[in-house]
Amino acid sequence: MQERQVNRQQYFNELALSSEKYFVPYITRFKKLSKDMRVLEIGCGDGGNLVPFAKMECSVLGVDMSPSRIETARKCFAELGLQGDFIAADIFTVKELEHQFDLIICHDVLEHIPDKMTFVNNLKKYTKPGGVVFMSFPAWQMPFGGHQQICHSKLLSHLPFYHILPRPLYKAILKIGGEPQDIIAELMNIKSTRCPIEKFERIVRVQQLQVMDRRFYFINPHYEVKFHLKPRRLTPLIGCIPWLRNFFTTSCFYILDPNPVKKQESQICH
Repeated sequence: MQERQVNRQQYFNELALSSEKYFVPYITRFKKLSKDMRVLEIGCGDGGNLVPFAKMECSVLGVDMSPSRIETARKCFAELGLQGDFIAADIFTVKELEHQFDLIICHDVLEHIPDKMTFVNNLKKYTKPGGVVFMSFPAWQMPFGGHQQICHSKLLSHLPFYHILPRPLYKAILKIGGEPQDIIAELMNIKSTRCPIEKFERIVRVQQLQVMDRRFYFINPHYEVKFHLKPRRLTPLIGCIPWLRNFFTTSCFYILDPNPVKKQESQICH
């Protein structure tokens, strides 16, 4: 297990840096950010992604199912003297927040969601007219698309691609490697809820959201702060080849319009 998986303050700081350097500039190409704009992050974890938005004096709300992560987010924000609200809940049960947000952030959340069709459809309910969604997730078949970096075993946490093996073999490797039952259960659950690029884009089309833009990264921008690797976008040729691109895409960035005036199918290859 990597240090950042247990040192939540470190992970918070790393996310804050990546969000400021890469998420904010990408989002502002399509949505002007201003003081008092309402920003919601679904699956906010420790809250680091929201730091640059809070520094811009946006009104930020982080929602996560984990009470311990929410407590960490509140603590970290308080230590920085930043304003932010955090609640431990299923956002889609909080009806009073519907149609309240200019921007919704979903970073590395989608691959954990069992019912992605309903999840994506529900995003429409929480944006104001003109609001947008920033969605990012790892393609399932990429080297660490199974989140195996959370393994306790140093070998298994650094071993790429074995998460795409058949379930019985994958589970057997985790057991032989000495992983505790809770880690095995989490990894097997992620295998069940995995999200290839093609699956996500099919859901977006069915639910009639508009893809305003997308970016596929060969080297995830977050790897700069984690591993000192310079971000690198996937070559357009590979990016336009269904299924093959999943093996090379460590992060997918999307800007979505949940309520487009005209329903359009985006065929963006860049």
